[in-house]
Amino acid sequence: MLCLLRLLRSLAVAMVLFAPPALAQSAEEAFTRLNADSFSDTARAVDILIATAHPQAAPIIEALAESRLLAGGGAVVVRTREGGFIDARTGQTLPAQPAGLSPVRLNNNLRRVVQAALGGLGLLNPDASKRTLAAEAVFKSRDVSLLPVLEAAIGKETDAKARAALRQAQAAILIAKTDAPPFDRIAAIDVLRERGDQDALATLRSLPGDASQALKEAQTRAITEIEGRLAVWRAAQNLWYGLSLGSVLLLAAIGLAITFGVMGVINMAHGEMVMLGAYTTFIVQEIIRTSFPGLFPYSLAIALPLAFLVAGLVGIAIERGVIRFLYGRPLETLLATWGISLILQQAVRTAFGPTNREVGAPAFMSGAFELGGLAITWNRLWIIVFAMLVFASLLAILRLTPIGLQMRAVTQNRRMASAMGIRTGRVDALTFGLGSGVAGLAGVALSQIDNVSPNLGQSYIIDSFMVVVFGGVGNLWGTLVGAMTLGVANKLLEPYAGAVLAKIALLVLIILFIQKRPRGLFALKGRAVEA
Repeated sequence: MLCLLRLLRSLAVAMVLFAPPALAQSAEEAFTRLNADSFSDTARAVDILIATAHPQAAPIIEALAESRLLAGGGAVVVRTREGGFIDARTGQTLPAQPAGLSPVRLNNNLRRVVQAALGGLGLLNPDASKRTLAAEAVFKSRDVSLLPVLEAAIGKETDAKARAALRQAQAAILIAKTDAPPFDRIAAIDVLRERGDQDALATLRSLPGDASQALKEAQTRAITEIEGRLAVWRAAQNLWYGLSLGSVLLLAAIGLAITFGVMGVINMAHGEMVMLGAYTTFIVQEIIRTSFPGLFPYSLAIALPLAFLVAGLVGIAIERGVIRFLYGRPLETLLATWGISLILQQAVRTAFGPTNREVGAPAFMSGAFELGGLAITWNRLWIIVFAMLVFASLLAILRLTPIGLQMRAVTQNRRMASAMGIRTGRVDALTFGLGSGVAGLAGVALSQIDNVSPNLGQSYIIDSFMVVVFGGVGNLWGTLVGAMTLGVANKLLEPYAGAVLAKIALLVLIILFIQKRPRGLFALKGRAVEA
């Protein structure tokens, strides 16, 4: 407030030095009107104080809003919140309250005028960001009484963003001001057309019906252009949502692609590996909150390896304890893993309760930013980056490590790999552990965008199988393409068909696709596979 008072005082001095005498006289007129004990005169006095940028405008209008402004006998005094008294004209402290003063009265209309004036004072704030916010508020209120303040502020503005916001606020007022020159109103339409968002569209549609033909033609052109631009940005936003969903599906399905591809096991407990990763994140954050609060920004980095180990070890235990006895019996494997998924869900429900658990987001994953007409949240962006890193890491493991070579050999021809000395049982256990560990990593990521509950994994298991089958069983590149294709297609269909019908349509299309291409988009090659 002190900075604002200094700015207003400087503006007033400059006006007194360089403006004609009539301007100083109009400032004095405000104090005369405040003594008139008339609501209309008081409203006019407020307008004059704002228009002349009087150095005491802010404290006078604030005092008026709080019934602390006193007037009488030509004097105008501000009673401070501490009980002191200030001369409204000069800002000098008075030793005592002058006699014969009474509070300046307010009614509902005058209160609205005062609130608008307080908003107008924000247009002269020394902070550019606050000037921008004040201009946005004026844009929405379209208070015509602030037009002189806007014009003065635009002339002094040096910040490009604040200046654009001020011009847009001015344009929003001019659109509805029927007595404004036609050229100014057409220029205002061009300003709103350049802004090009939903607020600008609504403002353009508020053009009075008795506007001239030229104004209506300019309005129609601007609305058509904005609607076309918004349609493009909506499509781009849906594309971004599709890529975001695709990255989530990739994280959930990529571990399943490994286990299903190498062992041919329909693992219905894969979703519970995702759930275990999410609950590992919750436990890590709880320990950090209670014992090491300074480490919270690193909680996800700590949770990632732990979630991989927990889910991976549980996966190896499932493979060694149950699945290895059921190879070659897909239906029994499906039923066994489904039973394991129920056991894991109930175990977590017993340990942590059935309600959702809160998992916090570090500062770098909080908030959002705008890129043109796109609204991008940081957590979704980081999940896309994380999904690509996991994908690249798995490719490196499969291509550059001995275990990766053995996994590819077992995938292509299990009998030949066994004849060459590869311990297929060990490869199966490590593969199942790797796929489960990757699912645990997916749980860490999903804890940032979904509810951490015992049913978390069930939301993704069906979609994961769809991605794996569509992309090609055991092929990581097919899983990537399948996840992104299904994610984007789902989000592009949702605005027209709704979320449920969009999923049904995709399921039908995938069934038809598999009828024509049973091995998916990218089929693995090998004697055993082709047989």
